[in-house]
Amino acid sequence: MAIRTMGPSGQYENGLDAAGAALPELLAPAGGLDQMLAAIAAGADAIYAGLGGFNARVSAHGFTDDEFARGCAVAHAHGVRVYVTLNVFVFDDELSDAVALGAHALELGADALIVADAGLACVLRTVIPGVEIHLSTQAGVHSEGAVRLAADELGVERVTTARELTVDEIAALCATGVPIEVFCHGAICIGYSGACEFSALRRGRSAMRGDCTQPCRLAYDLVDEAGQSVVAVEGDRLLCPHDYLGIAHLPELVDAGVASLKIEGRMKNPDYVFNVVRVWRRALDMLRDGAWDPDAVLALERELGRSFNRGFTDAYLRGRSGAELMSFERAINQGVRVGRLVAVGHEEVTVELDAAVAAGDTLEIRFYPGADARPDVPKRWPQVPCPVDAAAGERIVVHCKRKVDAGCEVYLIRSAGVLDQTAAVLERMRAEADAVVLAKRAVETLPFAGVLMDSGTQPEESAESAAARLVFAWQLMDQDPHDELDLSDATVVLDEICRVGDIERTRSLMQRAGRIVCRNLGQVAIARELRVAFDVAAPVFCANRATLAWLRGLGAGRVYLPAELLSNDAERIAELAAEPGVLGPVDADRPELMVCEHCLLTAEGVCATDATGQVRCRDCLRRRQARYLVERDGTRLPVAIDACGRTRIFLS
Repeated sequence: MAIRTMGPSGQYENGLDAAGAALPELLAPAGGLDQMLAAIAAGADAIYAGLGGFNARVSAHGFTDDEFARGCAVAHAHGVRVYVTLNVFVFDDELSDAVALGAHALELGADALIVADAGLACVLRTVIPGVEIHLSTQAGVHSEGAVRLAADELGVERVTTARELTVDEIAALCATGVPIEVFCHGAICIGYSGACEFSALRRGRSAMRGDCTQPCRLAYDLVDEAGQSVVAVEGDRLLCPHDYLGIAHLPELVDAGVASLKIEGRMKNPDYVFNVVRVWRRALDMLRDGAWDPDAVLALERELGRSFNRGFTDAYLRGRSGAELMSFERAINQGVRVGRLVAVGHEEVTVELDAAVAAGDTLEIRFYPGADARPDVPKRWPQVPCPVDAAAGERIVVHCKRKVDAGCEVYLIRSAGVLDQTAAVLERMRAEADAVVLAKRAVETLPFAGVLMDSGTQPEESAESAAARLVFAWQLMDQDPHDELDLSDATVVLDEICRVGDIERTRSLMQRAGRIVCRNLGQVAIARELRVAFDVAAPVFCANRATLAWLRGLGAGRVYLPAELLSNDAERIAELAAEPGVLGPVDADRPELMVCEHCLLTAEGVCATDATGQVRCRDCLRRRQARYLVERDGTRLPVAIDACGRTRIFLS
């Protein structure tokens, strides 16, 4: 593997593509040392990993200090950078420990820290001068204003954007000059990252604390006011999206100026990391060498399909978020299609292949029992071992005891070749790691205690002086479609999302409202530009006094605390909640569980279109009717779809 050189920007340089554009960093996940070594061997430019409990994948295996230090040493020997995730929101009593962990990670060899909590970022800068901080996607950055605010007011060196953005939106963020990191591959949260309290309010385990129970992967029904199901699609995973796959858009992302391409997967096995990283490395090398061929994308996607996936989608990058985004039928591995059954015999089937398979591969036969099938017919598709190596176009006979029919599609869900190659690579990389001799370094105790910032000057206005009416901007889309209502007596709670298409309306609301509540850093940037007074509420997440001080410094008046803190952590935030100008949840009457760009009503069937063939969410009749998402225990969660087609799910 070629050793990469450090450029003046502090990032390892990959060189240029054939058109002269700088190639982005390829950033790989690592949930443990083996994954880290696999990523290095596969050609990653950088690796992100958790160390300790302050990260958004607390259930990942993780590293011992020795493993992490060894991994960093091997990474640096290959010109690979290492970032440590501290991307959860922390309480006052945890700030010192979180900063100490960050300092310790840097001593062990980390190059940068990924942070979501603004207060933690501020304290890290105070205690560790020169620390490199990347802003996590959990901070909810959707707009140019949010990017600039993060760089100017938090001093972050890089911003990771929301997965929901289009290629054009990503290009606009890159044009700010701030290095932009985007997800390119892996699992998608259906709710906007940083704006989801579903797990916290329904299960008592917070996604904002790295302990999400993944409610989006569960089975649901969607019913009307009478309790009748309105679901028209096959399957009951109504909140489960396909996995993100942006490889077909690689040239566009490079042209946009993306600094880093991020692969999701810190909970994934080493074979997943190895296979996915090497395929993306191959794609980047093709672009660098002027050998990019759009016809090769399908082959790259098939190679990626040999690792865990829920099916793939590039819908967000194309500005789409309807049913094509979703994996309604299942929330587990879907693999990649390799053929179909052409004959069924006694305990054996014949498969005609349209892709190569190898002895030891695990094949899955997609058999759908008919409506008249006996109740004891297994619901899971049969999984069978592939007995031989075979090429596309050949036919193979496979042992299968379960009843299936000719015509069923066959998928490869576990590749023996990928597993064998990963095992060989790990044997070599472990030997290299064992050979690394680390110098013993004394660990200095840094003076973390007492670094909390004062919350600053408190607003003179009392809570009682707020404008009387509290209205939510998403509801005003229907009540005020032409931006003409007088809102001078109202407190307008802005949306959680502030993308380029939301900015004009957001500016209008700010100029007409009696008070405004910003729920996104992009809105804070606009409010500061317009010089209007503003309050803040989640997803501008405040869990400690250092964050409160930062928000006060930006000019925020009142700070509304998230519902999940008062539901699950009331004792820990008692002192924060007692600060002047700190209030309870802005949505206390009906707490919001999540907001999605995806319209849940697409589960009812194809959307209606206008005369030009365009879907007009504002005119949709479905969203005027009551809808409830029903959990397995029968709990009905109210659903609202706004005029942009975004879904909001509320606590019952």
